[in-house]
Amino acid sequence: MVRRLASRATALILAGALLFPALAPARAQPTGEQMSFIRDAEIENTVRIYATPIFEAAGFNPADIDVFLVNDNRLNAFVAGGLNLFLNTGLLVRADTPEQVIGVIAHETGHIVGGHLARLEEAFRDASKHGWLQYVLAAAAAVATKNGNAATAVISGGSQLTMATLLKFSRAQEASADQAGLAYLDSAGISAIGLRDFFAILRDQELLVVARQAPYIRTHPLTTERIQSVEAHIKNSPFSDKRLGPEYQEMQARMRAKLRGFLDPVGRVMRQYPESDISLEARYARAIAYYRKPDLSRALPLIDGLIAEHPRDPYFHELRGQMLFENGRIVESIPAYIQAVDLLPNNGLLRTELARAMLETGEPSFTAAAIEHLEQARRLDSRMPLSLRLLAVGYGRQEDFGMSARYSAEFALRTGQIDDAIGQAEKAIRLLPAGSVGRRQAEDIKQEAENIRKS
Repeated sequence: MVRRLASRATALILAGALLFPALAPARAQPTGEQMSFIRDAEIENTVRIYATPIFEAAGFNPADIDVFLVNDNRLNAFVAGGLNLFLNTGLLVRADTPEQVIGVIAHETGHIVGGHLARLEEAFRDASKHGWLQYVLAAAAAVATKNGNAATAVISGGSQLTMATLLKFSRAQEASADQAGLAYLDSAGISAIGLRDFFAILRDQELLVVARQAPYIRTHPLTTERIQSVEAHIKNSPFSDKRLGPEYQEMQARMRAKLRGFLDPVGRVMRQYPESDISLEARYARAIAYYRKPDLSRALPLIDGLIAEHPRDPYFHELRGQMLFENGRIVESIPAYIQAVDLLPNNGLLRTELARAMLETGEPSFTAAAIEHLEQARRLDSRMPLSLRLLAVGYGRQEDFGMSARYSAEFALRTGQIDDAIGQAEKAIRLLPAGSVGRRQAEDIKQEAENIRKS
């Protein structure tokens, strides 16, 4: 059963992402790094809008590159494990403009295209033996616990290896990635001034003692030559004076406000976005902060005001649903979630949130609709095993215990519970008709789990 968090101070709460208690604290340890990952429909879509023209300019199908949001307030971004881009929340908040974020994405894409990860394969294989790589790649599955009692997906992992050791690039590789990134920016018709401005931020970081430097400056060495190269490009590029439209500036302001609203202490949020600030992003941040207190008497009027102004914004409806859901007003939350899904039907996160609320009511009349939403969510978003666990619950309520076991098996497989996966798959095989789709899927899950156990 999904319950309200006993303590909001010790867990991440992000609108739109199905939250679970962190498996480990997300803070650096003397012997290495620990990481946690967040899911949020709005922020993920914003980053996708930023990244898509860059990925296309580099010759990729944007859908082939997975983007992960790392819950860390330090400046960092990196690529790892193939076509995987990681962006720290600290970088997204620190960036004043969308062009700065896009510049970083262009540079990191240059590392992918340049094959700069090839020399790290051996290091990653060694890292995987210690469990670090499994945690990073587990972000693709958004590892959940059995005790889901909150609202957004958080996964945490630890390692005895430092990110700087694994991900540090040479100066030559940095210069190569810069040139590739600048070419992608030009191809996409986007100014490189954002990348230059981000380098200015890094240059300030170089003056700090190593312990206080952002991880990005330690893994991506900055040189005067690199800065001069970007400056020369800006002087000659026909796109240097071209600013992205106001809709991009609004997306950046909203993303920063949302991350601050959920991740910063409430008092700091109120200082950053005082009552005198009536901008959209300020009201958004305050609505989130009041919800976290929790003080719905002040949070709901703020989000309702935003909805009145922007009735077709799915993320405002989603936040309203989360506010109500997290405060035990489950039935009241469902219309808001339905509205969010109606406005953004191809988002698996939103469909999973709606289905979770439907199942949480315990009303049998909601079960079939919840299952349909979850089946669609599973097809839309393969990185969210919560939909699998909820499908097991939904089919169980319909007394279809074969399908319930089939989805329990897949959930266990995707979250690394290999023995449970085999046991649930065997149960599904016993209960489902021979030749049925569900039984064939259960057989495949069992085979995959057995192969993992043997490896």
